[in-house]
Amino acid sequence: MTAPTPRYGAADVQYLDDGGARAALVVAEDAAFATLVEERTVLVDQVAEYRPGHFYERELPPLREVLAGVAPLDLLIVDGYVDLDPDGSPGLGAHVADAGLAPVVLGVAKTRFHAASHAAEVLRGQSARPLYVTASGMPLDAAADLVREMAGDARFPAALRRVDRLARGAAPEPAAPQA
Repeated sequence: MTAPTPRYGAADVQYLDDGGARAALVVAEDAAFATLVEERTVLVDQVAEYRPGHFYERELPPLREVLAGVAPLDLLIVDGYVDLDPDGSPGLGAHVADAGLAPVVLGVAKTRFHAASHAAEVLRGQSARPLYVTASGMPLDAAADLVREMAGDARFPAALRRVDRLARGAAPEPAAPQA
């Protein structure tokens, strides 16, 4: 019996002026996200207002929506932190993991959160500015290596740039036919 093909996803959410949000997802069958096999966006009419320390209340519902009906993922990358500090204060990624949206969740942040001294700093391409990686369900060094090795030669991996563009309104590409 053949093992199922692994599925790796990256998701992002963009907040809209009308109080709603657009959530986006890209999926690959390789950890480097070299070839995207699925792209998806959903519009959510209303999201919670931002409350300091409760960002997940705003971000988690659109993420649930974009993942609804999608084949299970083995790993999901979110824009942000899994935990906010070395003591494990939950960030968005911890709430995503607790919600069961994926067994492995990586947080990739573009900016340093003051308390996140535990985050792995990952340099990519020619950039001198690191990305900050945190993880749930995977050792931190393995998570940092995965982000370091993702496709694209810029600071931000190509799949994460693509999901950001989708969340900002780019049209998804049609799914490739399955052989």
